[in-house]
Amino acid sequence: MNFKLTLIATAVALTLSACDDKSVKEIKTDELLKNLDNPEFVIIDGRSDSLYNGFKDGNAKRGGHIKGAVQFSCNWLAHISDDKFEKFAKDKGLTKDKTLVFYDSNSEQLNCLSDKFAEKGYKVRVFKDYLNYANSDNPLEAFPNFEYSVSPEWVNAVIKGEKPESYQNDDFIVFHVGWGPVEKSEEYKQHIPGAFHFNTDWVENDPVWNLSDPKIIEQNLLNAGINKDKTIILYSDNQLAAYRIFWALKWAGVKDVRVLNGNLTTWTKAGFATETAVNTPTPVSQFGVEIPLNPQINISMPQEAIACQKQGLKLISNRAWDEYTGKISGYSYIPGKGEPQGAIWGFAGTDASNMADYYDVDGTLRNPKEIFALWKEQNINQGDQIAFYCGTGWRAGVSWFMTQLAGWDNAYVYDGGWNAWQMDSVFPVQKGAPNNMAKPDSKNDFGQK
Repeated sequence: MNFKLTLIATAVALTLSACDDKSVKEIKTDELLKNLDNPEFVIIDGRSDSLYNGFKDGNAKRGGHIKGAVQFSCNWLAHISDDKFEKFAKDKGLTKDKTLVFYDSNSEQLNCLSDKFAEKGYKVRVFKDYLNYANSDNPLEAFPNFEYSVSPEWVNAVIKGEKPESYQNDDFIVFHVGWGPVEKSEEYKQHIPGAFHFNTDWVENDPVWNLSDPKIIEQNLLNAGINKDKTIILYSDNQLAAYRIFWALKWAGVKDVRVLNGNLTTWTKAGFATETAVNTPTPVSQFGVEIPLNPQINISMPQEAIACQKQGLKLISNRAWDEYTGKISGYSYIPGKGEPQGAIWGFAGTDASNMADYYDVDGTLRNPKEIFALWKEQNINQGDQIAFYCGTGWRAGVSWFMTQLAGWDNAYVYDGGWNAWQMDSVFPVQKGAPNNMAKPDSKNDFGQK
């Protein structure tokens, strides 16, 4: 009898131990391939955005991420409040009933993530053979225009005269983008070595803050040393400015424009130096094409937007929820409240100065796939004709950039935005959330540490 009780007690102890198993087990390529489409497995890429998006990892022959992989970075852990961790992970599909398979070519980063999730009671596996996986014909995914978004390491390599992946030029300019002349720019007082100041007033003007006359823009770009053939690298303390100018330069006809993923803090955290010297660009005499080369990416004023709506265009608001529902205008210089009739909320930020829903916890750009999933719930889909707007255009540049990274066609910026719309009472206005809908969850609540 005592022998039977001992066996039962041992079995119970083993069962409880298995339920509380915090060990991390390795998964091999064959087993991983068998489970690529298994809904009970979630594959997590712990590497940088650049590598996930499509840049090659080290000596890998191909770039991108394992088919279906989501993202989660070790660097995020310091920013996620303990009471928000499980909800934040769940919003990315990481739950305790799933088998989580982490991979990273950096073993320390891989251990950081796998240990953390195992400690919190998740079922964790690790895949340690990504480079061999990428050097075979195993399923990889990448964004068609991954090269638009670049890392500090990539920018530094270009500055040093190297030829990092996707850079085929021998003529580049780095711009620190901000509003106002260089002598009044507090942001430019510390910048990437060799960077010039780019004043956003060079491409837009009040009172609407639409793009200026093409001839004015051309002269300003020439004065800044910009022509269609130079590689232009942009960054800004508030990323909205850089993404606004990315769109404007693409509209103008610059062939190769890049945006540093993040801001100057991202640059310094990567270990790179800054300078305080004021750099002055050398003007050029010819842009190379008539500006705008790509007018089709801009819907300028409300009349055009309304005409396009009648042809099926969806107007996507990147204004804060209180702006979208008409509680506030969002700007001291915009009196009207509301939105263009028929506008769909496309997520945004807390106010007119940010797009918090679109950034990861470290301030870099959020995985576009996560944003596209949010859009789908709002009936915004790839293949639709869509035009992003905000108050005066800056926030819309972030969402438009994501569509371009992913190769979406039929995506535009409605440049006039709410500002132009509210200037004339003839244009139809909606107030309040359509059908009394509640504010959609951005699935990006990590709290603050």
